[in-house]
Amino acid sequence: MSEQPTAAHHAPVAPPAQGGGGHFALALATMLALAGLASSALLWQKLNHIQEQLARQSADTGAHATEARTIARQAEELARETAARLTVAETRVSEVALQRSQLEELIQSLSRSRDENLVVDIESGLRLAQQQTQLTGSLEPLVAALKSANQRIERSAQPRLAPVQRAIGRDLDRLTRATVTDTAGLLARLDELVRQVDDLPVLNAVAQAASTKRLSTGPAMPGSAPAPTEGLAWWQAALQRSWEVVRDEARSLVRVSRIDQPEAILLAPEQTFFLRENLKFKLLNARLGILARQFESARSDLAAATAALNKYFDPASRRTQNVASTLQQAQASMKAAELPRLDETLSALATAAAGR
Repeated sequence: MSEQPTAAHHAPVAPPAQGGGGHFALALATMLALAGLASSALLWQKLNHIQEQLARQSADTGAHATEARTIARQAEELARETAARLTVAETRVSEVALQRSQLEELIQSLSRSRDENLVVDIESGLRLAQQQTQLTGSLEPLVAALKSANQRIERSAQPRLAPVQRAIGRDLDRLTRATVTDTAGLLARLDELVRQVDDLPVLNAVAQAASTKRLSTGPAMPGSAPAPTEGLAWWQAALQRSWEVVRDEARSLVRVSRIDQPEAILLAPEQTFFLRENLKFKLLNARLGILARQFESARSDLAAATAALNKYFDPASRRTQNVASTLQQAQASMKAAELPRLDETLSALATAAAGR
């Protein structure tokens, strides 16, 4: 089998056919090659154009990225600066809020302190005016203190003091209707009486003056005419004159007069001083009784002073009559009326001070 040659291996290959078909294929291949070259050139141009565009876009993108990074950094820095400023602003706002809160608390504290001081001042003024009224018996200090307190409350414009203002109005109405003793007038009249005591004529001095006047102007008693000394010896005449002198001196030692009140007439001159001082003492006791609002005691002292005046002083004297009239008026003008009190206003002030 191995020795038989095959005809296929040794048969000659026929050459390709020559003619129009070969040229067409060559032309077609050439055209295809040219078309491929043209396509490749176009593709290369497009690729270059695309690369250029990509390069430009990449450059633009880089520039934009750089700009964006710059803007981002600026924005970040601005954000940090804004955050820092915001922190500072918040801190300042917090400080301002704290200061405002403290200021409001201080204002409220000052307002409360001012109101409390106002209440304390008004209460002190009213109590002082009440003491003055107790001493003088005049309602003017109370009225003036209440009006001043009302004006101060109006200026303060505090609603919580409105009850105090209403209480002040009611107390003012009650004071205007009240009638009390004019203590100041009474004291002034008693002081004037004390000054007049030293000028009052005492009965014993009046009686002594009247007796002296009767002795000096009255008719001579029988046998009082001087005896004639004519025809007598010198020693008889001297004895007669000595006798007349002794007789006149004896008459001056003994006086006869009418005495209506013997105890007043028999007062010694030094006792007159104590009599006047005793009368002053009664008037001063009456003055103290008026100051202490003890009108019964004062009235008793004035009655004792009137009795002493009528007993030891000359009732016919105009000065004595004026003093007696003033004593009667003083006794009649004393009234034991109770002085008005400011309990309602003081209670309202205590309530306002307690903050209720």
